[in-house]
Amino acid sequence: MHGLVSSWQIWALLSAAFAALTAIFAKVGIEAIGSDFATLIRTAVVLVALSAIVAATGQWQPLGTISTRTYVFLVLSGLATGASWLCYFRALKLGDAARVAPVDKLSVVLVAVFGVAFLGERLSLPNWLGVILIAAGAVLVAHR
Repeated sequence: MHGLVSSWQIWALLSAAFAALTAIFAKVGIEAIGSDFATLIRTAVVLVALSAIVAATGQWQPLGTISTRTYVFLVLSGLATGASWLCYFRALKLGDAARVAPVDKLSVVLVAVFGVAFLGERLSLPNWLGVILIAAGAVLVAHR
């Protein structure tokens, strides 16, 4: 069991499953309210849930032990997450969940490109082929 808990693949699959549920639940949830307000409610739920998890698992850290560099990049990540969520909910309000979610997952393609360009990561030819197939799949699913 310990091997499963420490497997990035399991966590990534769970992330994908919860992301899929996010799209379905959000599409129904935003029918009668504005997408930005819906994003605010979602964000509040995430904040409360994560606070409870961190408290329950004893993961609180003294804020003074965190480097300025870490704060800067976490703030930038938070701003990017917020922008992504606002755009995602707006797209769900306007479009079909079955089309919006795959286009949103073009983030996988962008992460691969950015990882290579900015983090010095390396992808093999089969990796690049997978990136291209993901991009093509997203385009085909979004096509009317």
